[in-house]
Amino acid sequence: MLRLPDTIKFVITDFDGVVTDNCVYIGADGEMTRKLNFKDVMAFSILRKNGYKIGIISGEKNSAIEILAKKFNIEEVHQGIRVKIDVLKSIIERYNLSQEEYLYIGDDINDLESLKYAKYALTVPDAVLSVKNIDGIQITNCRCGEGAFREIADTLISNK
Repeated sequence: MLRLPDTIKFVITDFDGVVTDNCVYIGADGEMTRKLNFKDVMAFSILRKNGYKIGIISGEKNSAIEILAKKFNIEEVHQGIRVKIDVLKSIIERYNLSQEEYLYIGDDINDLESLKYAKYALTVPDAVLSVKNIDGIQITNCRCGEGAFREIADTLISNK
């Protein structure tokens, strides 16, 4: 069971390996696509309807992020980011967030600094070992791309 306070206002997440199943599908034409679980897509809607701000910081660029950003009017969308901690800190500063007001979700080594920086750091069971070994990190029951993002959204909503 995840433990999150009712003070959270901003949900900041990696995308691949959290919202997706961490797989890339490559078509015959070379186009890369990703699979999304509707539970996780619905989590964006649930968060928005309950007043949460959302940020996505992704190491990759993909059209799924652009579609979700437009559909759910996501405040912060950053793609192709290699050093995520700098973007996380800029979001925190821009919105004047305390450590009690945001959480960060990530699953791989490019999320390590951001996860260690956040008081409320979350990951998925599929995360790399170095992420799962971060002191105090919380791990969802659901796997990446199989409702993990929804699990976090549901936990936040149940705290309201």
